Amino acid sequence: MEYETLTVTTVTPQIGGEVSGIDLTGPLSDAQVADLHRALDDRLVLFFRDQPLDHAAHIRFAKLFGGIHIAPSTAPWQAPGHPEVTIIHADADSTFVAGEDWHSDMSCDPEPPLGSILYLHTVPPTGGDTVFSNMYSAYDTLSDRMKAHLEGLTAMHDSVVGFGGITPEGMKLPRNSHPVVRVHPSTGRKALYVNRGFTTYIEGIPRKESDALLAYLFDHVQQPAFQCRFSWKPHSIAFWDNRCAQHSAIWDYFPQTRSGFRVQVTGDTPR
Repeated sequence: MEYETLTVTTVTPQIGGEVSGIDLTGPLSDAQVADLHRALDDRLVLFFRDQPLDHAAHIRFAKLFGGIHIAPSTAPWQAPGHPEVTIIHADADSTFVAGEDWHSDMSCDPEPPLGSILYLHTVPPTGGDTVFSNMYSAYDTLSDRMKAHLEGLTAMHDSVVGFGGITPEGMKLPRNSHPVVRVHPSTGRKALYVNRGFTTYIEGIPRKESDALLAYLFDHVQQPAFQCRFSWKPHSIAFWDNRCAQHSAIWDYFPQTRSGFRVQVTGDTPR
């Protein structure tokens, strides 16, 4: 696809585009914003290099796509003075990292974020990649019988799975039901919407059946043919669409440091 104000280099045929010819540290024109919206719909995740964002620029960029989503479960990691910004950090003292399981960010919330914008200023010399998977492709490659079986089913998404052991005791964590297959509001395409990071069971069927079906779907979304892999450099950005992509942050760099900030864009109720 051609764009008027920027260049998008395809990462894999299925997913991912590296964007050049744009400076996210300053204001953007209406034409640039329109091209970025089109590129996100087309490539599902966008990558940017050499973009040293401060918090103000990070938030300003996110607001070009909607409001700011502040997830209650990430409150302990908010940047001082900037509740919109979540600190993403791992080093030699870390006992876990955010997002190692395949997931769609905050699918446990009633209105999960449209997208997530992650900026890393410090990265390990090797390792620390993030892998992304196309949930349109995950749905499209299911058999017609499986698609018919999943139609109309809903599943419970529970933040206790990802945050229960690391948030303050007594903190109320969200838990919400969403369609197993959702329709993207911009593209109209169907995408698989269950993930290992938050989905606990499919409603209205026996638990053993739910467990078996989810195990199959969790494995299915991880097929390499659906994926792209992003190798971080200092001051890189990844902006992904949570409505049609899942991701996994690979923790293969311990005890090195990987550090930055994430801002999320308000989404809608999955349908």
